[in-house]
Formats: sequence, C-alpha cells, structure tokens
Amino acid sequence: MSNEDEFYDAVTGLDSDESYEGVSEASFKDALVFDGSTQKNNGSVRQENGIKKHRTSLPAPMFSRNSVSIWSILKKCIGLELSKITMPIVLNEPLSFLQRITEYMEHTYLINRACLMSDSIERMQAVAAFAVSAVASQWDRTGKPFNPLLGETYELTREEQGFRLVSEQVSHHPPVSAFHAESLVGDFVFHGSIYPKLKFWGKSVEAEPKGIITLELLKHNEAYTWSNPYCCVHNIILGKLWIEQYGTVEIVNHSTGDKCVLNFKPCGMFGKELHKVEGYIQDKSKKKHCVIYGKWTECMWSVDPQAYETHKKSERKGDNKKHKNEELDGAENDDADDMPDVQETVSVVPGSTLLWRIDSRPAHSATMYNFTHFAMSLNELEPGMEATLAPSDCRFRPDIRAMENGNMEEASREKERLEEKQRAARKERAKNDEEWSTRWFQMGTNPYTGSQAWLYTGGYFNRNYQDLPDIY
Repeated sequence: MSNEDEFYDAVTGLDSDESYEGVSEASFKDALVFDGSTQKNNGSVRQENGIKKHRTSLPAPMFSRNSVSIWSILKKCIGLELSKITMPIVLNEPLSFLQRITEYMEHTYLINRACLMSDSIERMQAVAAFAVSAVASQWDRTGKPFNPLLGETYELTREEQGFRLVSEQVSHHPPVSAFHAESLVGDFVFHGSIYPKLKFWGKSVEAEPKGIITLELLKHNEAYTWSNPYCCVHNIILGKLWIEQYGTVEIVNHSTGDKCVLNFKPCGMFGKELHKVEGYIQDKSKKKHCVIYGKWTECMWSVDPQAYETHKKSERKGDNKKHKNEELDGAENDDADDMPDVQETVSVVPGSTLLWRIDSRPAHSATMYNFTHFAMSLNELEPGMEATLAPSDCRFRPDIRAMENGNMEEASREKERLEEKQRAARKERAKNDEEWSTRWFQMGTNPYTGSQAWLYTGGYFNRNYQDLPDIY
C-alpha cells in the first residue's frame, strides 16, 4: 500500500492568568473586531448575541492506542523518509491534514490587530505572535491527521473572526497541501503550500518543515514570509509520547526590511528550554527594537532589549549552582526519551507587553484527541452544508466521519477503499497518458521570495463545482 504518512503533531499549554505587577499587558480590544466569543479573545469557540455557535465536542471519544505495535511497522525505516508506509488507523485523529493546517487561523485576531497598527515594528510583533500561535494547537496532538486524497478540498468561513479559507491537495507524490485565506473585509491575504518531510530515527519521528507561508497586509501594502519550525515526536516505540518544536523561524517584512528571528529551542539535557521561544525584531539597518520571548505552549511577550539582557544576567547567576547539582543526577535512559518535567511558567521581564496567550482547552479534550475548541468544530457538518460545499470537501470523507463517530472498523475499511480507488484512478490516468489537473491552485512564483509556490487562482466561492472528480 502507498500512503504518505505524516506526524504533524505537537504539544498546548499551561493556562496562566496571573497578573504581574509592573508589567504592561497589551490590550486585547483589537481582538474583538470580529469576535463575539465568550472565551478569552480568539473567537475560536462558542458564540453568543446571535452569532452562530459551533459544536463543543466530538460524537465519540477516542480509542486506546496501547495495543498497537508501531515497532513492527517502523523497525525497517530507521533513518529513512516515511513516504510509503501504511499506519494503523488507530494512530490517526479524525481530521484531514487540510483541516489541520486550517488551525493556523485559530488566532486570526492577531492578524486583525496587526492590520490596525500604524507602526511597522508593532505590526511585526503581532505577526510574530501569530506565527507562534499557529503551531500552538499541536501540543499533545500525537494522533496523525489523515493524508488528503489528491483533489481533496476544505473550506471554512468564520464571519465572527472575519475570514474565509480554501485548501486543496495539489500533489500526492510528494504530498503537497495548498491553502488560501482572506479577510472578509479586504484587510489581509494568508497563503502557502505545505509539504513536510518526515524521518524515523529509532525513538522519534522528525518533521522537516517545507514550504513558505505568506501573509499580506493589504492596507499597509506589506508582505511577510516565514517557514515553520521542525517538529519531533518522541517515544514512538516505547514510553509516553511527547513533542517538541525547534529551529529558527525568520519572518521577513519584504516592504520595510524589518525582520523577526525566532529561536524555537530544543529541550536540552535537563529540559530547561522545553517549549521556549526567544528572538528579536530588527529594522533594515539591523537595529534591534525589541526582544520576543515566551513559550509556544503558553504565551509570548515583547520587551526592550536592554531590559531583557539585564534580566537574563541575573537569572544566569542563580542558575549556575543549580546546574552543578543537576549534572550529578543526569542519567541516560536507553529505553525511552523521558519527557522533561515542564518548567515553571514563563519568567516575565518587568516592563514586558503581552502579545498572545493561549486559550484553555475543553475539559474533555484529553479523551478527544487533545483537540482545541477550534479543532472540535472543523469536521462539523452543519444542516444545509451538503448543498453548498464542494463534493471534494473533507467533511464528506467516510473514513474520517466513521472514526469521528467511534466506528473504527468501518473507518479502516473506508480508508482502504479510498486508497485503492485513488490508486486505480492514477493507473487509469497513466494508461490514458493523462496528467492530473488541479482545480483551484496553480504552480507559480511567490512574488516576494522568488521561490516556486502553489497560488490560488480564484473562483472557488463562485460555487461552480461541475466536473469535479469523484474521489470518495
């Protein structure tokens, strides 16, 4: 069987509502431009005052994965890319990868905030916070999303958050997912194509980020580009699954020359750096204007560079003695990579401004794939949707729907049927010397980076879905 398996997983956060004396917290009023939400400020959950509510849970809880032997599947794959390996469906979560990348939009209020700011450095702060928040939903998401079928699509419109999005699986070998989101009032466009490469390293699976993400703030005539950090899922074979993200994320404002460099830190030997993000914003003359710091699982702050350095020096003095004691206790475990103890909440530098704080998850999240409120609603098929959505939309996938409903046997059967149908269609095209044609995206050139990219050609929301292939 041929199936591109992708562990796009990761880890969310410690809820922290402490107030810090002497710390200025950024106003969240900007977040409410399109938001009638009752929970925090990202518009991702239940709505009131006449605004449509979305479901708050899945139809059935998840199944236990304890009985599945992954080692029997992966033992021949050490050091190789996981490109053609079929995984047991119990290791999935009931979302397509197209829906998973839609979770980038959970914190759209940060883009809306950036659109309202007159200062380019402040806009970069909001964009940097959005880039970090886009990977925050991955905390503890150790189930892999379903691989999209070639030609599969997904759309989402959220009037309360002020955006609509469409995505399409534009390639199967290699798997490439293209997406395009736009403001309902013409403020921004957010787009990209994602094609991570995954490798198995014996105890862990590492996802190498591939693909450029572009955010255009239209009223400011600005474009920002970046790529996501690496993601590593530990203890694939034995022990408790845990996830870290690491690597350098460079956000470039192609209009002003401003740049934000964010370092997603690996956990390190004693786990002190687990989940930490640290970086800075500089202008085109390389003058540093502020330091950005926090945890991608919790919150992000901004502060003056000099204040940050002074604070770090005082911290390092206190850490020296502690490290000497830890070195005596550091023992290596050959069986599993034990997840480091989660350290105390972010140490806030006096004078810092809060840029973003993660929302709490539903109380039943742990029994429902660790989904956020936003993720819970992504596969919801509301009354009237069937007459509106493209027939290729993920919500119509019978294997995902069966898994969501708790019917694992049916989900497994449907998954095999869909994969076989896809293979048969590919063979038929080859027999007739036909090339696959994408419907809503075309390969082109990103005008800001000069790299190849899948660009939205328009027309999806005209609702002309004739001649779409029957992929389900």
